[in-house]
Order: sequence, then C-alpha cells, then structure tokens
Amino acid sequence: MDVGVVVIGRNEGERLRYCLGSINSTNTTVIYVDSGSTDDSLLIAREMHVDVVELDTKTPFSAARARNEGFEYLLKRQPNLQFIQFIDGDCTLAQGWLYKGRKILIEGKQYAAVVGHLQELNATASIYNQLCAMEWNSAVGDFDNYGALGGISMMRASVFKQLNGFNCNVIAGEDSELGVRMALAGYKVTKIDHAMAVHDANMHRFSQWWQRAVRGGHAIGQRASLNGKSAVRDCVKELNSVWFWGIGLPLFLLMMIIPTKGLSLVLFCGYLVLGFRVFRYRQNLGDTPSEAWVYALFTVLGKFAGAIGLIKFYLNQARKQYEIIEYK
Repeated sequence: MDVGVVVIGRNEGERLRYCLGSINSTNTTVIYVDSGSTDDSLLIAREMHVDVVELDTKTPFSAARARNEGFEYLLKRQPNLQFIQFIDGDCTLAQGWLYKGRKILIEGKQYAAVVGHLQELNATASIYNQLCAMEWNSAVGDFDNYGALGGISMMRASVFKQLNGFNCNVIAGEDSELGVRMALAGYKVTKIDHAMAVHDANMHRFSQWWQRAVRGGHAIGQRASLNGKSAVRDCVKELNSVWFWGIGLPLFLLMMIIPTKGLSLVLFCGYLVLGFRVFRYRQNLGDTPSEAWVYALFTVLGKFAGAIGLIKFYLNQARKQYEIIEYK
C-alpha cells in the first residue's frame, strides 16, 4: 500500500502491544518511535517485528519531534509513500480505517488530513476518562476550528513534507498548529463518520487531569503566538478566555477586596454564569444533564490550570526553551 503508519510512545507497556497488534494485520509498513522509555516498550515492538526509532536523548522529547523523525524514517523505507497515519501508543486502530481514510484523501485532492471518530476505552472508569470521551465527541465535516485535529490522523505525505511537518518547538497542540498551516496553505482538513481509533487515557487522579489542563493552557499560548495574527486567528478566542477567567478577573477581585470591603467577591458569580453557559452548550450537543454539569465544572476549573500553563509558555518563550509537560 501507499500508506505508512508511525506510532509514537513512551512507557506504554502492554498498551503498545495492543496498538501494534491492531495495525500489523493491515499489511502496511509500521514504524515505532520511542521517546526514552524505561519499561519494556522497545522489547515489545521488536518482538512484534516492528522497525524501531529511538530518539536521541540529548535533544528534548516532544510528540512533534517523534512524529517527524518517524516520517523521515518511513519515507526512506517507502519512497512511494503518499499517505501517513499517525497514532499514539496508547491507542488501537479501528478496523477498516486505513482504507477509508485513504479513500477520502484520494478522492478529495483538497484535503491534507482526515480524521474519524475517536473513542475512549474505559470512559466510565473515572470522571477524567469521561471528560476525555466527551472531548473526542466533535462534529463531522470540514474543520474551521483546528483544535479538533489531534495527533491521531491520516495526512497527505506531500503536504506534510511541503509544510516541514510538525513544529518541534510546539510541545502541546502541535497537531492543531499543523492543521492551521494546512489551512493557510489552501488545504482542508475534515472529519468523517467512521471509527478511527480507541484511546486509553487511563487517568484516575485529579492531579493528572490538572497537569493535562496546564498543558492545554501552554498550547493555547503557543498556538496564538504562532498563528494568532493569521487569517485563521488561531486560539485568539481561547487565549482571551484564559486571560479573563483565569488571570484578569481573579486578580481584579483580590485587588478590590479591601477598597470594596469584600463586595468585589460578588463578581465570583460570573463563574456560575460561565458554568451555566457551558452546561447549556453541552446539553445542545446531546449530553445528559449530569454529563453537562461535570463538563461545565471542569471547564471552569480548567481556566485556572490553563492560566498556569499560559504563564509557563511565556516563561519558556522568554528563555526560548520548551520541554514537554507530562500528565501520565
């Protein structure tokens, strides 16, 4: 086939075995890129006769770097490569997806990337897995918001090469950032009504969710810095939201406590309004009331975690050094 698969991972263990097993039956070339695993991930990949690329530890790890190096290795192995499927080691590929995704890209020359439905393996195992499952539930059709383009996607190899792949300095949201550049280059990205993969978030602690939300804030800041002034205005709305709810309003309320004799705290009711708006939005998407309230609560909490991530980004930007933010 003219499709190749790049799997990236770090200490995925048995999840990597399931991931590679879901791909090996497709008779495509598979490359596994490892980012310094200390478990048996490398052994598992080699036992399953998958070519392995071990990233040099002298250069900071990132998903962007891993995917780029996997693509370059795959291109040497498969010079006729036309389409590249990226997938993380904590996912399994859905049956028939490679055929379907390839068909969409062959028939639609305007498309640079295609995604399908991503499901959560154990959505009811924890509230944090449930939040991930709700996050994956995006609309089918051509994108106008590239936040819905994740690292699990099929891309046109020629476009990926034309745009120099992922930006290795983008430590989170690198997939969405590439989607924006695809749009600016005149291409489209679409989601089709077909199962693509099953994801295993395996989050069971609040601290994991919080760190993931911090990473999201970093991604918002970096994406807005890179493409916020473009025609797409990437992440400008999200950036303003984090600034207002996560930084500006809390600081204003605290500064005004003494001058207003505590009356400024009444403005905290604004977070209730925000939560209710998110609740109504999620209900309109089809969530049950309990699901919508959970999503609303964590959206409000996420503004504060996002603010920390945003500050981390500005500090990293000042020193021109970016390191991945891990939550698992």
